Amino acid sequence: QVQLVESGGGLVQAGGSLRLSCAASGRTFSIHAMGWFRQAPGKEGEFVASINWSGGITYYADSVKGRFAISRDNARNTVFLQMNSLKPEDTAVYYCARSQYNHATGAQNEYDYWGQGTQVTVSS
Repeated sequence: QVQLVESGGGLVQAGGSLRLSCAASGRTFSIHAMGWFRQAPGKEGEFVASINWSGGITYYADSVKGRFAISRDNARNTVFLQMNSLKPEDTAVYYCARSQYNHATGAQNEYDYWGQGTQVTVSS
């Protein structure tokens, strides 16, 4: 069983930064792509960013491209999401997820394990 635990959320003013972390259990972390998704109140969940198994390929939603950066440390079984130039519309619960595959993907149905989420609130 794989467990994913997110941390690093909080309240920040518009224009500020936050760095989310996701610690994964299990011995196969390094062969799976990882992703971040978010869900705002009253809205459907949406893809944010993904990274392939090695960390060499990343993929972003247009809404965060140029502001967010996903990275991973396979030695520590951890994936990160650096969020800069935050906007009020970035307010959401952010979820870390593990893909069934090794390639970066925005397809939600390709992810088989999910964390509990961490709240990010951006004030105007």
